[in-house]
Amino acid sequence: MNIQTAPSKKILPDAQTVTSVQHWTDSLFSFRVTRPRSLRFRSGEFVMIGLLKDDGKPLLRAYSIASPSWDEELEFYSIKVPDGPLTSRLQKIAPGDEIILRPKPVGTLVLDALLPGKRLWMICTGTGVAPFASLLRDPETWESYDEVILAHTCRTNAELAYGRALVDSLPTDPLIGELIGEKLHYYPTTTREKSAIEGRISDHLRDGRAFRALKRPAWNAEEDRVMICGNLALNKDIMSICNGHGLSEGANSDPKHFVVEKAFID
Repeated sequence: MNIQTAPSKKILPDAQTVTSVQHWTDSLFSFRVTRPRSLRFRSGEFVMIGLLKDDGKPLLRAYSIASPSWDEELEFYSIKVPDGPLTSRLQKIAPGDEIILRPKPVGTLVLDALLPGKRLWMICTGTGVAPFASLLRDPETWESYDEVILAHTCRTNAELAYGRALVDSLPTDPLIGELIGEKLHYYPTTTREKSAIEGRISDHLRDGRAFRALKRPAWNAEEDRVMICGNLALNKDIMSICNGHGLSEGANSDPKHFVVEKAFID
């Protein structure tokens, strides 16, 4: 990645400066911005970011922070929607540009919302991998679980590139590489293109293909914890499967067996 840095002009309210942008496909991109000194967040949380509209009013959407809580910058991963009120403009940002960032992180995809367990499953579609990019780079995740499974479903192989690059980088990460060992398992699937594993992750979990392929037992409330982040259909499907295995939904104030992120972007 070619990273460039430019001084922030701080013209926008809550402005942060874009430091780098990477376009993964025609419809997906990631970018990094400066981090407010006062911002503290738990890996897996999201913030509101955006741009000013032509009338001078802010246009904001919820974006999961893809960088871990210790990172000196903030990373985000986004879809490009041609007619999307925000993403149609956000996809054109370049290093040195400014975005609005409201430094009030929230979210349910945090380790605190889960009871202690043995295996942590991260189930996602598309850009839903972003909060897991944060959690997978956090030492606490690897210290808390014996195994971590990332199951990422996209339409095409190209759309899996961000998640695959993330997974490939983890074993040599200077901070967490030694903690990972044999703990990490990756289960990528595609729905509109041939690949090693085809189909929706919900179908693979429902009929047991995922458990058999990974040589892991079906979910049980004593050992398994599940985090879910994707489109509405995926969220509902996986929640139903969790309930069918005796898992209950947790929250920051009431940790249980699974959590689901319900914030969406355009």
